[in-house]
Amino acid sequence: MDIDDNLSQEETETGSDELLSNDNLRLPDSANPLVRLHAIRAWLTRRQKETRLKMGAIALDLQQLQQESQPEVRLRRRELQAKQDRLQAVQERFQSTQQLLRVYEEAESLLEDCVNHTTVSERLLVEYYLTIEALAQEAVQEHADQQSPRLTALSDVLLRIEQVGAPHEDD
Repeated sequence: MDIDDNLSQEETETGSDELLSNDNLRLPDSANPLVRLHAIRAWLTRRQKETRLKMGAIALDLQQLQQESQPEVRLRRRELQAKQDRLQAVQERFQSTQQLLRVYEEAESLLEDCVNHTTVSERLLVEYYLTIEALAQEAVQEHADQQSPRLTALSDVLLRIEQVGAPHEDD
């Protein structure tokens, strides 16, 4: 009977994590700061999982392209150049996705640092927001001429904190 109880609890936790990680989640104004914190954690976990899956798919594409590039058949210069361009594009996509994963992991680590050093309250999420915002500003300065994967991920994290971190006013 204990095993069944544990399973149903795990299923409930997984279900609540899925609900709390939903991009369209709106928490009531009265939501506890712990619920808000858990919503951010669940979202970061989901983003990491999705990014890892995306990296796996890109790695398979990369492997397939590399196998096709074996010098078994002589290709025309244009065909060879096209294959090399595709290979380079997939490698760049993989590196970009890898950078996204590192940013989500960094954001999760920073959240845990904030939790360890701040009482769980509205203040915790404000401090976390300010920390992520400072990193985003650094990313803007580093890549002023383009939108980097780092800035994209940090902006997503900021948006999530804004979305679930504080009570919302109805328009």
